[in-house]
Amino acid sequence: MEDRGRIIDTVAALRELGLTPVEESLVAPESVKVGWRKYRVTAARPSMGTLVTITALSPSPGRAEEAAGRAFEEIERLVSILSRHDTSSPLSYLNQEGLIEGFPPELGHVVERALHYNRLSEGTFDITIKPLLDLFEAGSGDAGIVEPSDEELKRVLDRTGVDALSLETHTLRFHREGMGLTLDGIAKGFIVDMAAEVLKRHRIRNFLINAGGDIRTGGKREDGKPWTIAVQDPARAGEYPDILTLTEGAVATSGSYEIYFDPEMKYHHIIDAGSGRSPSMKSSVSVIAPTALAADALATALFIMEGEKGLTLMDSLPRCDSLIIDRDGAMSESTGWPGKRVDEP
Repeated sequence: MEDRGRIIDTVAALRELGLTPVEESLVAPESVKVGWRKYRVTAARPSMGTLVTITALSPSPGRAEEAAGRAFEEIERLVSILSRHDTSSPLSYLNQEGLIEGFPPELGHVVERALHYNRLSEGTFDITIKPLLDLFEAGSGDAGIVEPSDEELKRVLDRTGVDALSLETHTLRFHREGMGLTLDGIAKGFIVDMAAEVLKRHRIRNFLINAGGDIRTGGKREDGKPWTIAVQDPARAGEYPDILTLTEGAVATSGSYEIYFDPEMKYHHIIDAGSGRSPSMKSSVSVIAPTALAADALATALFIMEGEKGLTLMDSLPRCDSLIIDRDGAMSESTGWPGKRVDEP
């Protein structure tokens, strides 16, 4: 049984690296008795471009399995609202029409939070960069990427900017032609948080959700200790700069290794809205925060921000800390990293 748990962890790691030799039988729900009236249930399903794993502890394995199933249903419901890749989603409708009225409250909430982190990061975290992503995706191929000219980048940059996005009570609207939103840097965290709320409603207090590096924890492991999470250096397989211990909290990692458009990873999914290009100085940024939404957005913002400026921002935020790994392997930490325990507000 323990071997099977390691298999699931390995499968998640392979998914994160873009490898997909996954048999569905490897990720079927599994219940293991780990103590007197205590069971650990592990379930995993592909979603959001990765493998989402839910580990839940309960005296009732049936309750834990039911809770995990309901959490996965909530994940898929929210993906159908917030995904830019789903052509039938409300987000895709907004991107196609430039206006949506009577949108789902979840879409409005995530956009509102995104605008909050845009202000907090002085414009670094920007959900209006979809036209830039489209440009790089269109120019990429097996042979690499056709690099856009400065003039082409400027034309596309003219279709970005949160100043041309309005969020009202019942209406989301673009004020420039050709605009589009991507919630890739924040929606996965929000979805993980909502899956955690489903578990709690089903009286699951001890759990860990891992959605390809966006992690949310509750309570403790079966041995009564905090959940442990290894932070891996993506440029050095098998090396772990730190081991985090979390009870109630979240951790997210952003890196150029996740989604990229050329073999050298010069162009990837994290884009500086000021220059229109991908930052090249960092390998990964890990953030711990009270919620996965906050960790997700801050990790993306810090990947783009100048190092010291990002660390100063993190030091100003309660219960938040970060670890930055540069391309050359050098590490920079906020004041409270490592080993900071994240507690509920």
